[in-house]
Amino acid sequence: MSNKPILGAALNHASLAMHRDWLLEAPRDVELQHFVDAEVLNSDWSALAAEVVGLLDGHQGRRGIHGPFWGFTIASYDPEVRGVVARKMQQALDVCAAVAGTHIVIHSPFTTWAYNHRGLNASDADRMLSAVRDTMAAALARASDMGVTFVLENIEDIEPADRAELCAALDWQALELSVDTGHAHYAHISTGAPPVDYFIRAAGEKLGHVHLQDADGYADRHWQIGHGTILWPSVFQAIAETEATPRLILELRDHAGVIPSARYLQSLGLAE
Repeated sequence: MSNKPILGAALNHASLAMHRDWLLEAPRDVELQHFVDAEVLNSDWSALAAEVVGLLDGHQGRRGIHGPFWGFTIASYDPEVRGVVARKMQQALDVCAAVAGTHIVIHSPFTTWAYNHRGLNASDADRMLSAVRDTMAAALARASDMGVTFVLENIEDIEPADRAELCAALDWQALELSVDTGHAHYAHISTGAPPVDYFIRAAGEKLGHVHLQDADGYADRHWQIGHGTILWPSVFQAIAETEATPRLILELRDHAGVIPSARYLQSLGLAE
């Protein structure tokens, strides 16, 4: 094994067993996407968690989960909604504890609409910070005690520094930054954001997690690496410049493309 970064993958119940040998051949990080849906979190998921732990017996990489995100933001201005979201974050921490995870992906609250309207209402920034703090305070405190880190993923973000400034205002407690390459490429091509490598560099030493997916910049494709138009050498050069050790998670719509994507990046000399 070289000193190049080691790739991991985001997998679900159906694909985890299929990729077990690949995950165990090196200390590959894994992200479990079994628990994003309310139907799972609101049910008895203990047997599923136990099955996951069994499948990962012998796994030496870091593991984590994609947290819930459907239908809400961590910056709701409605206190009742914030209460629901706060409960979802606690559910994610319960799962993380059960599967021995150490990271939870959550979604950025920054939107294209808000970016294009910033400055029109001077109180917007403070209002967002207050809403996020109220939603996340208990979960962040518990995560810190557990040794779990929430990683804040860019979604519609146009300004790469926005999430870092939000996390800094929250004192970075149990928080790091995630960059999703396909989301960044979409924002670059479709909404005027900088290229993907700018998002990586903006995260700097706080880069804790990267979702690797290819795309065309029109939509959130989650294509196999090499099937889109992202310039991968620039992405991995930017990752190296941060001197961080992020989890490099192949997050593909078709999990059959995980190993071919890894081989493609290996053929470019970028990763293992």
